[in-house]
Amino acid sequence: MDMSMGLNMGVGMWIFWIVIIVLVLFVIRFILATSSDGESSAETAMDILEKRFARGEIDRQEYERIKNELKK
Repeated sequence: MDMSMGLNMGVGMWIFWIVIIVLVLFVIRFILATSSDGESSAETAMDILEKRFARGEIDRQEYERIKNELKK
């Protein structure tokens, strides 16, 4: 076994571990991005109220009453 073969194996191991670390970091970033997107896309109370009014589940008077309560 000559010196260049040992050097190449050492460099190969360094590259292997760098790739593994980078992949782990990408997975962590993906998980964090997915969880934060899920929270930001949650409906607010006002969104739900507007949808209920649009579907005809509540009339304008009820809509305005609840809207005023939400603004307090």
